[in-house]
Amino acid sequence: MEHILTICYLIGSITFILGLKMLSNPATARKGNLIAAAGMTIAIFGTIFLYRDEAGNLLHNYAWIFGGLLIGGIVGTLAAKKVKMTAMPEMVSLFNGMGGACAALISFVEFGHIAKHVQEGLPINLGSLLTIFLGLIIGSVSFAGSMIAWGKLNGKVKDFSFTGQHIFNLALFAVILGLAGFLLFNISAANIYLFYVISFLALLYGVFFVLPIGGADMPVVISLLNSFTGVAAACGGFLYGNKVMLTGGILVGAAGTLLTILMCKAMNRSIQNVLIGSFGAKSTGAAGGTSPQGNYKEISLSDAATVMAYANKVMIVPGYGLAVAQAQHTCHELEKYLEEKGVEVKYAIHPVAGRMPGHMNVLLAEADVSYDKLLEMEDANEEFKTTDVVLILGANDVVNPAAKNDPASPIYGMPILEVEQAKTVIVNKRSMKPGYAGIENDLFFQPKTSMLFGDAKAALQKLLSEIKSV
Repeated sequence: MEHILTICYLIGSITFILGLKMLSNPATARKGNLIAAAGMTIAIFGTIFLYRDEAGNLLHNYAWIFGGLLIGGIVGTLAAKKVKMTAMPEMVSLFNGMGGACAALISFVEFGHIAKHVQEGLPINLGSLLTIFLGLIIGSVSFAGSMIAWGKLNGKVKDFSFTGQHIFNLALFAVILGLAGFLLFNISAANIYLFYVISFLALLYGVFFVLPIGGADMPVVISLLNSFTGVAAACGGFLYGNKVMLTGGILVGAAGTLLTILMCKAMNRSIQNVLIGSFGAKSTGAAGGTSPQGNYKEISLSDAATVMAYANKVMIVPGYGLAVAQAQHTCHELEKYLEEKGVEVKYAIHPVAGRMPGHMNVLLAEADVSYDKLLEMEDANEEFKTTDVVLILGANDVVNPAAKNDPASPIYGMPILEVEQAKTVIVNKRSMKPGYAGIENDLFFQPKTSMLFGDAKAALQKLLSEIKSV
């Protein structure tokens, strides 16, 4: 029976690796997700029915186990089916936080066994105790930080910082490590309570860790917290000797870390900048018809339709505004009709567009946009030179030329989609308010740029009607 369980764990580990590999390609991502989920199911049921404790006993509390699986499965399924694309980043943060909480709870349960051994004067395993502390601290930080990120993404929690907050955070983290180190080598029945002090301080640190971070850095923070949860889960796998849990945690931790590094590279920022710089935490731009940069010009729907209908190549740049309007299906209809008229249509995807990694890819996949039409930033920038019209739908900071031209700008050095190289640029926005990073966009005031105001879905529907009449 033990050998069968090992095989179940091996199958689970292999499917995790295969699934992660398949997630690297949009065309195979859904299948990869299903394969990994199947492996996880095999590992879960193998553990439930085949795992034996140190005394050789099988699990017996099936009512609690399957009750939890049933409730969690129903809640998770309903939440995933009902979530809007705009709320997807919040759901990712919420689910990630639950993973961190589970890892922390594992540490609580296992420390209860350690505490019992201490009170009875029995020897304890320092390696296990160290793993418990790591799982507790990392899991608690991930849980609290993810909850704050969830609140900030849905607007319930505002950016907050105070003078010397970074010093406070470092001091708090040092206290957590100091208490954990002291308890690790000096644990006794008299100071067991310090474990719960450490857990509270770790939760507090998670809150203050994320509070000052805002604006364009949130996708990076979500990715970083995801890697924390993976490491915390790996600690749980180490405690239980569960190979599949250990493998899954390591994969999530490594993938999250690599994604965080790649996203920082895409923004030309270091992780230190993200965690200390608080980029985009405050909005400084103003809405209106004029700006220090000058005046902007609007374009009518009929003019926009004529320009696009007679273009040879159109590039669409999706942004968060497209997700807010739930306009991805209408955008796909526009794309198909333009192609029927002989217009070449492609999409330019910036690595940090939206509110989470891959947000725009998921958004367009929901509308069945062909993966071949999605161009990464480097490829898109080459295409702009031969593009007649660029249609920007709710994107802002990722097309701001200040990233290249203004050394004083907070986004200076961040690689952007160089849409200004196209012959004509049409920007669809609700208003002239600044983007998520809270800074003015120089692109809107350039001679070749025209503004098409309104909700993205309504504007695209009207634009499609106008093009059909051209």
